[in-house]
Amino acid sequence: MKHETIDIRTDDGACPTHVFYPDGAGPWPAVLMYMDGIGMRQALVDMAEKLASGGYYVLLPDMFYRVGPYVAPEPAKLFGDEAIRKAHFAKFFAPDVTARAMRDTRAFLAHLDAAPHARAERIGITGYCMGGRFALGAAGTFGERVAAAAAFHPGNPANDAPDSPHLLAAQMRARIYVAGAMEDASFPDEQKQRLEEALTAAKVEHVIETYPARHGWVPSDTPVHDAACAERHWRALFELLGKALG
Repeated sequence: MKHETIDIRTDDGACPTHVFYPDGAGPWPAVLMYMDGIGMRQALVDMAEKLASGGYYVLLPDMFYRVGPYVAPEPAKLFGDEAIRKAHFAKFFAPDVTARAMRDTRAFLAHLDAAPHARAERIGITGYCMGGRFALGAAGTFGERVAAAAAFHPGNPANDAPDSPHLLAAQMRARIYVAGAMEDASFPDEQKQRLEEALTAAKVEHVIETYPARHGWVPSDTPVHDAACAERHWRALFELLGKALG
């Protein structure tokens, strides 16, 4: 397995990005992995490596690069301490965080287009929590480039905000897979229904499921990590990517 950390130049600076791809000649189908709202850390790097082991060229960018070097908080403290959580959100989450992510994604696509080991005419995307919202947003913003998009325990993908991803359903050309949690204030039943209706009306091929888990169950370092549901997530993700990208 090849692994390197590079800086991808964006409109707003240089975004540190982990790159993984299998040994061998390639090129490999490209997958963009959006991180969760906790921040860049080893648990996400491990996930990107596992994803690449399935035969993919994987980009894992640090979406919080604008604040400068940082250390992600311990997930248990972030989940369990309201004061730490509020401070974290105030530091890392700007009102235009989704628009910023879409600007960054243009730079990620440009990198993939130039990467000799990547096959990127159409790509796959997966995202977690905050990144799940980004994954759906990118599927609509870059409809002709995204063949598959998965969102796991996504944060507010169909809320009342003017930048809510469900409003882009008509521009989506990807296979969509969304997995919400049974206990998740950021993706309640009314948002699931709204997203379902938007994707159905736009004739987007999609699956929306609810896992018997809590928000944040996939990364291994969260206090709500669920090993069985995380493994189910891998099966669903690899099936989605396999159908869309080969």
